Amino acid sequence: MADDGLTGLFVTQFSTLLRMKLQQKTSKLRGKVEEGSHTGAKIASPIQFIGPMQMRTPEGRFSPKKAAPQDYSRRWVSPIDRVGDQFVDSLDQLKTPIDPKSQLVSRAAAACARDWDDEVIRAATATSTIGTDAGSLTTEAFDTSAYQIAANFKASASVGLTVAKLNEVRRILEHSHALDDEMEAVTLVIGSNQHADLRNQAQVTSADFNKNGGVLENGTVRRFMGFDIVVSERLPIVSSNVRGAVAFVKTGIYLGMWQDLKTEILRRPDLEANPWDISTVHSFGATRTELGKVVQVLVADTTGADNI
Repeated sequence: MADDGLTGLFVTQFSTLLRMKLQQKTSKLRGKVEEGSHTGAKIASPIQFIGPMQMRTPEGRFSPKKAAPQDYSRRWVSPIDRVGDQFVDSLDQLKTPIDPKSQLVSRAAAACARDWDDEVIRAATATSTIGTDAGSLTTEAFDTSAYQIAANFKASASVGLTVAKLNEVRRILEHSHALDDEMEAVTLVIGSNQHADLRNQAQVTSADFNKNGGVLENGTVRRFMGFDIVVSERLPIVSSNVRGAVAFVKTGIYLGMWQDLKTEILRRPDLEANPWDISTVHSFGATRTELGKVVQVLVADTTGADNI
């Protein structure tokens, strides 16, 4: 036999580094909406409203008083339950130097973060549940005629995000009195394509239009025209090559938490070889609180839905 030195003892080595693939890992919208906790109920009313009143002209000296009508209403939110279990076989783990449990915990947390954002985005334009009590519930559809900006707004065909569309968003919010509270933040949720649209517009990037040298920070538009800008690929594709961006004041959407993210790492003695179970649960739901506080902006977009 030929002497090949140590070649017969060469081995194959693999990295012990375990890393999650590209994905949205944190929630971008928690903190941008109202939030509260609930327990012990299958449906909850997080907020009550009373409608506006109109003053009247007196009917005459010493005439009887008339009570002004009082219009009360409630919004309702129902929980969505989500669970995720990831098993790690104890015998398999003996055969690898990698302990995946910490990354599996992070993987579950990222999935929950996307769940919350998806629910907030859904609730922005979904049909809301209203009614004075749980026994007399009705619904309120999102009014696209009043609170949706067309993809071809001030254009002959569908266009991306433009300053004209943002100006119209502010006009709608002002007309609805949603901006009467000057301290209330306005969030604009856009996709990566709309972010590129903004970077291509001189009104956004040029110091001639922005007294402090523009609004770009390391290539990111964080704030423009009074909007706190959030870039999310979770926005829906509402029709062919058209995405639905959304703008809202903080009190315009409510996120209720029945169970915040909870992960436990448990042994499963009921299964062969007692594997580890990375068990994650959460329960949550969202609703639009009031028409006039949310505006949907349709924009031309060919990038498609998120890849997760």
